[in-house]
Amino acid sequence: MAHFAKINPAGVVEQVIVAEQDFIDSGAVGDPSTWIQTSYNTRGGVHYNPDTDLPSEDQSKALRKNYAGVGYTYDAELNAFIPPQPYDSWVLNEETCLWDAPQPMPEIPLDELATILDFMNGAKKTISTIATVGVLSNLRIKPWRHQVQAQLVLET
Repeated sequence: MAHFAKINPAGVVEQVIVAEQDFIDSGAVGDPSTWIQTSYNTRGGVHYNPDTDLPSEDQSKALRKNYAGVGYTYDAELNAFIPPQPYDSWVLNEETCLWDAPQPMPEIPLDELATILDFMNGAKKTISTIATVGVLSNLRIKPWRHQVQAQLVLET
């Protein structure tokens, strides 16, 4: 099974379904040319292993930069699904087809991380101490999976 996004004439995603290519090709859900395959495990042009959420060894599985969502736009020139622009000041990164903020996210000192995690869910979270001195950057919060991912940058 694969995921397919139905694109309207303006290139906006109206629906995403799980189906076989033969089902799409049969016309049972309308004109097959309005359905474009999307990869559930692709974000920012990188395919992630669904079990570990780490980049897959086989990046040939990365498909159309991002998993399509209702309201996303399909750009045929970039062959990519692009999420809605969150703010007018954000700029499209054509390599990832994600929106970049005008200012980079500030780094978070490790001693402040517990406070941030407490605030997020109102529950105490713990993290393994990888290093005693460092800052946290590239924080990705995925509340639907109750995960926080980050890159630890050591300071000397």
